Amino acid sequence: MIRRVSTEVLDVAYQDVGDGQPVILLHGFPYDIHSYVEVAPLLAASGYRVIVPYLRGHGPTRFRRPQTPRSGQQAALGADVIDLMDALAIPRAVLAGYDWGGRAACVAAALRPERVTGLVSVNGYLIQDISASARPLPPDLEAGFWYFFYFLTDRGRAGLTANRREIAEVIWRRNSPKWTFGGADLDRAAEAFDNPDYVDVVLHSYRHRLGHAAGAPEYADAEAALALSPAITVPTVTLDGTADGNFPATDGSPGAGHFTGPRIHHQVPDAGHNLPQEAPGAFADAVREVAALAAGQR
Repeated sequence: MIRRVSTEVLDVAYQDVGDGQPVILLHGFPYDIHSYVEVAPLLAASGYRVIVPYLRGHGPTRFRRPQTPRSGQQAALGADVIDLMDALAIPRAVLAGYDWGGRAACVAAALRPERVTGLVSVNGYLIQDISASARPLPPDLEAGFWYFFYFLTDRGRAGLTANRREIAEVIWRRNSPKWTFGGADLDRAAEAFDNPDYVDVVLHSYRHRLGHAAGAPEYADAEAALALSPAITVPTVTLDGTADGNFPATDGSPGAGHFTGPRIHHQVPDAGHNLPQEAPGAFADAVREVAALAAGQR
């Protein structure tokens, strides 16, 4: 069942199952809360309260005011997590995510560590270094990020507006070459892309990270802090899928210096970019592991 709660900026739609220590699971782009359709019940059965929100611009989540900038920048996503916790009167939670959701979790953990019990992040440290956005990647990696550049153009706006599901399918296949998903999986997720602010939020996210759009002024201080690549001090488990089409699996050493608290890294065999939906057991295990890691610090 979908519940709703209001923050200062959003009316957030979310699922809430189980009782116990709170865990917030954060989805990526172009995906939705069904990335956690198997993870959430596994964690609820283990005694956790599991909250899975639709990110801004997705599903039934709505902006409360027409004048609010439809920002998709990293500081906004991180602030939304803390705002949701405030609205639900949750003082501290484990945050877990991948892609946009992993970035939101990393931002919240870096800027508000007193609110984060532990962190699970797919692909490690995801806070963007926007000052480095002009540096090219190897061509085979650039090819996988074609939509970053497409979304800088008016043609990209028109394409995303007209072809939300089709663009998602192309990205899913590149991101997860070993994941056998069906049309029903894609149709279910694509319902979240009908949000009236989806296109604006998505385009702003990619334009901002590449230095082609200004951030919303209300997030200027947070973005200045993120520009310093702040350390993540909370207990962390990072995951890499060995079949991620865009992010080759690592031994955890890239970006390791950004994690100054206890940290464990795992490779997940045959999992792609949408790791919680492709390997729900491994993702749930990572949440349990980071909760135990945090408990050991008390």
